[in-house]
Amino acid sequence: MTFVLVHSPSVGPSTWAPVAEALERRGHTAVVPDLTRITEGGPPYWPRIVAAVREAAPGDGPLVPVAHSNAGWFMPVIREGLGDRVVACVFADAALPPERGLVKPGEENVLPFLRELAGEGGVLPRWTDWWSEEDVAPMFPAGRPEVRERVVAEQPRLPLAFYTDVVPVPAGWDGVRCSFLWFGPPYDTLAEQARRRGWPVRHLPGRHLHQIVDPEAVAGALVTLSRRS
Repeated sequence: MTFVLVHSPSVGPSTWAPVAEALERRGHTAVVPDLTRITEGGPPYWPRIVAAVREAAPGDGPLVPVAHSNAGWFMPVIREGLGDRVVACVFADAALPPERGLVKPGEENVLPFLRELAGEGGVLPRWTDWWSEEDVAPMFPAGRPEVRERVVAEQPRLPLAFYTDVVPVPAGWDGVRCSFLWFGPPYDTLAEQARRRGWPVRHLPGRHLHQIVDPEAVAGALVTLSRRS
């Protein structure tokens, strides 16, 4: 079984790399697709996300895609793109798509904030530059400045169009077992929605990038959630 750790397109693969290493120490295979260039060439963007995930996945064996943050919006098309090899889907502090229909990565209540950030050029600053230092600093492990430097350096500057691009949600994508791992607010609300869908839910208290703060705990939670029936 291979864990396919899908980072938010707002950041980069180093946000999952420590968990991939922790999973491998536990005897599992893990890959981290690189989505940092998926906006090159204009919309639609979601087919490039699916292509990048498929390219990173090994050629055979069962797969467990794990989506973090706004990568959750793309889980249904990733699930469809990977096909019957997917045995479970895990959402880690991630957006929760509907059972079917269409979604946009930028929710209506967030778009005014994003438009202001993007300005006339229509390109957003790096994700960690959206917030104040007092909000950003606690998301990174204390005493390890190299971790923050690596995450910050690989962040793309996304076009505003990424957040308004329509993403399909194919019916039946959640026919495999799905589960939800949350770290902190506002994902407690989404965790409750997942619980109402009958999904297993687990809480590891932390900030939004908790997977780089305590990768061992997150790896353990992913293994547990992927195995529950």
